[in-house]
Amino acid sequence: MALGFIFIDEDHYITARENFFLVFYLGIVAVLTLVAASLVQTWFRRNIKLRIENNEDITSYKFLRYIAIFAVYFLGVILMLIAFESMRSFAATALGGAGIIAVVAGVASQEALSNLVGGLFIIFFKPFKLGNIIKVDESMVGTVTDITLRHTIIRNYENKMIVIPNAIINKEKLINYDLGTPICCQWIEIGISYSSDIDLAKEIMRDECENHPNLIDNRSELDKYNNVPKVAVRVISLGDSAVVIRAWTWASNYNQAFSMKCDLFESIKKRFDKEDIEIPFPHQTVVFKEKQIDRFKNVIKVTSENS
Repeated sequence: MALGFIFIDEDHYITARENFFLVFYLGIVAVLTLVAASLVQTWFRRNIKLRIENNEDITSYKFLRYIAIFAVYFLGVILMLIAFESMRSFAATALGGAGIIAVVAGVASQEALSNLVGGLFIIFFKPFKLGNIIKVDESMVGTVTDITLRHTIIRNYENKMIVIPNAIINKEKLINYDLGTPICCQWIEIGISYSSDIDLAKEIMRDECENHPNLIDNRSELDKYNNVPKVAVRVISLGDSAVVIRAWTWASNYNQAFSMKCDLFESIKKRFDKEDIEIPFPHQTVVFKEKQIDRFKNVIKVTSENS
């Protein structure tokens, strides 16, 4: 553009000079914005790395990084708009506190702001953080890998990334398996037939549970003194076709509890087969009245004579 002044006549010199300074200003602002965003990104990356090495929580830093980068780019765009006379009033208003409040109020009902506010709630109230295992519903169970301005990302046990908007995840009732103590109680529920030996079934379930390597002893000192069993096994319901027995087992974390549950279902089933403990399938008992039985007998008799 500077070399172009050689070929411009004097009548257009003033306009060309104004355009040159405008482009030069925009270029400087763009470069400074990119440099500032890069510096912010580098600072957060170093602090996050340092916190990871010290085994500290990095959830807040990762979320604030998104806000800081957004603020840098927002300021850069506003400074660019100031260069245009028609946009100066808007830019000046947006930079003022009243302008920001007006912008927020104008989009308060929009989904984007709802997700942003939802992300802030997650950071401030900490229902979960990065690395926690959470359960939103049966199809969304996994490890939290990222919390952005718009959504939360969890990686499930099929190694698939599930993206959940922050506004939605704040409304859901979720289970955080790592909030507080990480130990996890896993129910082992199996139904046996009414003709099977309940005491033997309970003994088998308790024996298999207590011999599993993932099981931990969660009894209090008083329970140990009173010789309370390590695994509680009780009949919890009498179903339509089965007596349902539940064993309460404890593991160090959710992953070990899930693996233990799968192993115990297999080992208990094999023990039940050896001990003739039946796991029934649903069935119904049909009751006929005496007149209906006589009618069926006549139908069968006629059918046999014709055949």
